[in-house]
Amino acid sequence: MIKENEILETINMIRLYNLDIRTVTMAISLRDCIDSDINVVCDNIYNKIKRYAKNLVEYANELENEYSIPIINKRISVTPISLVGEACKEPDYVRIAKTLDKVAKEVGVNFVGGFSALVEKGFTKGDKLLIDSIPQALAETERLCSSINIASSKAGINMDAVLKMAETMKKAAELTKDRDGIGAAKLVCFCNSPGDNPFMAGAFCGIGEPECALNVGVSGPGVVRAALLALDNDADLSAVSNKIKEIAYKITTTGELVGRKLADRLGIPFGVIDLSLAPTPAEGDSVAGIFQAMGLEHAGAHGTTAALAMLNDAVKKGGIMASSHVGGLSGAFIPVSEDAGMIEAASKGYLTFDKLEAMTCVCSVGLDMIAIPGDTPVDTIAGMIADEMAIGMINKKTTAVRIIPAVGKNIGDEICFGGLLGKAPIMPVNQLSSTGFVRRGGRIPAPIHSLNN
Repeated sequence: MIKENEILETINMIRLYNLDIRTVTMAISLRDCIDSDINVVCDNIYNKIKRYAKNLVEYANELENEYSIPIINKRISVTPISLVGEACKEPDYVRIAKTLDKVAKEVGVNFVGGFSALVEKGFTKGDKLLIDSIPQALAETERLCSSINIASSKAGINMDAVLKMAETMKKAAELTKDRDGIGAAKLVCFCNSPGDNPFMAGAFCGIGEPECALNVGVSGPGVVRAALLALDNDADLSAVSNKIKEIAYKITTTGELVGRKLADRLGIPFGVIDLSLAPTPAEGDSVAGIFQAMGLEHAGAHGTTAALAMLNDAVKKGGIMASSHVGGLSGAFIPVSEDAGMIEAASKGYLTFDKLEAMTCVCSVGLDMIAIPGDTPVDTIAGMIADEMAIGMINKKTTAVRIIPAVGKNIGDEICFGGLLGKAPIMPVNQLSSTGFVRRGGRIPAPIHSLNN
């Protein structure tokens, strides 16, 4: 029997503490869209996405009303486009980008992800062409997102790709400097990127995924924070962990229910539920706020990394008990610009770049939505990326870098995107040179534990 207090608790999660379905993301394979003629490729992409996703937003809105659970974003992810365009006699990846952007706008989704390449062990011709086209593609589209996997625990780190992505991030920011470098905010590089991630900017439809599937991302940092604040002040950390698991279980159950209903209505398989505590700039919807509820004065205090490790683990444990199909990233995100508490901590100097890097060892992603001075050298950015890729490679986890070199801005300034992407202070970076290391090129070999067959 469902108890009255459980019903009221769920209602309060939604009305008071920002529980929502953060995204429903339709993953669509475009492998059958490949052709030697770029015109045919673009037509195939447009027609296939239109056919599968034409009712995505409408049906999601219907379920939102039926269950009174907000579904914030409706998105599409596709096969890595470097693979789709590579067979063309005259590849034009910017044209493909514009086709994706056009159909995304027509079906009404917020973002389309998959302008991507997988280059952890080296480049193909198509990979190089796609990466070269990223800055222009992001500057000339509105809803397109791009991700490049440049490292893995099995292959090591492609240092040529690390340097190339540092250059690409900087150019993407420069081409959109009139919009505070938003091109770089829609570009991320990964180690161990999962092919079923529903969250942007890293979502793409992996090679092993079905023809079409619905992946759901649920988020509720405000719910977790409220539950922890309701605990007795003398509750020990085991009790704190158990409470997080309990809330994660309930959030996951809610998300999978809605996800499966939507997948059935669309006539496609349900993929995974990604339980990631993805914050927003809204008051009370902050991962940093959870740290304070645990007892830290603010994010960035000594103990923050330990608190994040416990949070990430408890979220995963609660989610895995609720569903047999937990996937994507799942855990806790720490994007600076998208979390009101992280923005405050960075602005006050509580949260430094080095502390953020330490926290990425135990969170679900990595250095995310961090604004740095626009004159930061490419080689320094490459060093940042290499460090983060090493953390993912050695620890056999997903890590990512989404950094915005804010052109014309320096310490004390801020960038502002509004909406979900929020705003961020420009953070200082280490001034020591990384040039001699990052320009050696080649590959950092995979660690010994990669030989685990």
